[in-house]
Amino acid sequence: MMTAIVGINWGDEGKGRMVDLLSSDYDIVVRYQGGNNAGHTVINHLGKFILNLLPSGILRPEVVNVMGNGMVIDLAHLCGEMHRLHKAGVKITPDNLKISDRAIICMPYHVMQDCLEEDRLGDAKFGSTRRGIAPVYGDKYLKKALRMGDLLQPEAMKKRLKGIVEWKNLTISGAYGAEKITVEEMMEWLTKHGNVLKDFICDTGIYLDEAVKAGKKVMFEAQLGALRDIDFGIYPFTSSSSTIAAYAPVGAGVPNHKLTNTVGIMKAYSTCVGEGPFTAELFGEEAEELRKAGGEYGAATGRPRRVGPFDVVASRYGVRMQGADTLALTKMDVLSYLDKIPVCVAYEMNGKRTNDFPYGEDLDKAKPIIEYLDGWNCDISGCRKLSDLPKNAVDYVNYIEEKMQCPVAFISVGADREAYIEKR
Repeated sequence: MMTAIVGINWGDEGKGRMVDLLSSDYDIVVRYQGGNNAGHTVINHLGKFILNLLPSGILRPEVVNVMGNGMVIDLAHLCGEMHRLHKAGVKITPDNLKISDRAIICMPYHVMQDCLEEDRLGDAKFGSTRRGIAPVYGDKYLKKALRMGDLLQPEAMKKRLKGIVEWKNLTISGAYGAEKITVEEMMEWLTKHGNVLKDFICDTGIYLDEAVKAGKKVMFEAQLGALRDIDFGIYPFTSSSSTIAAYAPVGAGVPNHKLTNTVGIMKAYSTCVGEGPFTAELFGEEAEELRKAGGEYGAATGRPRRVGPFDVVASRYGVRMQGADTLALTKMDVLSYLDKIPVCVAYEMNGKRTNDFPYGEDLDKAKPIIEYLDGWNCDISGCRKLSDLPKNAVDYVNYIEEKMQCPVAFISVGADREAYIEKR
């Protein structure tokens, strides 16, 4: 069985929380794309954890975790993340964490280049997390990157690094006027952090292929959501990798296997970190009230998230792009303070109503068409069965199911691991 857990919207939907919950039924959890530019927040009996690189299954000792070839890995950040978990009592060994030898290394000069470009763009910036993600993915496809497996061949790595540093300085020093980088400082950084990680590096494609053939249950964990996908998202305000479920077997190293099912994660309202079009966005006091109720601040950056009502148009598009078989609706409890719940049911463009998610410049011109549903106006965080929910809350879930044409299987009513309802 191969299941993908993916985001339906702009990211920050609560995928880490759902992976942590559902991973109890799986043998292996795989991160298949992205880097430390987003975070998954998980709360369990050990405490609160923000995971940027490690798969969320790392918090279950019986689960094997894989960092796939589709990822870009900042060695220093990964070492720090592992150290923090170790201090919290989470055991991490080569038996429960395996890193693909084909995953790309995110170097310090990628972070530098990311910051230099965002500063150059000024008000026209993309809203990058300044973690080096776009430059490192660019270098991957320019064939100018180092891979995790290179750490196991230091002499060959140093030889290749010399050419890369010479080329990279043409941009860093020549174009931006910044101080040149050196091979020596890059090798020092690679050696320091690479030595910590060497024992975790292997051919994860072989490992996963054998696991699937042996009948192991594999879960694929995505970063961000469909609307941040490099091909199908709100380009150019996207991530630099493919966030959709169809890419999961490729980014994990097993393109010869097919997904069994896909679970799409969406919030009961909308949130967005970073720049780009966000048609249903709320502003002012109404936005701040929702932001505070939901604790909407980026897990990786701490930035206040942009917030808005549930967006039917964007979510329906995300469900289609992800090929979701079922949905998990998170943070339902956050809406409990509202007497009337706003929903963006359609867009208005050039005076006409549309139910389709627009392309490019058209999306910038779109205006939300808002309707209101009755709220339940009571605390639902203690509900554990569908019958525990007030009628208006059940009606809200049914409304989303109808609009998405996809069944809701899980309803999250709180941050704790057990604060959810399974809807059959």
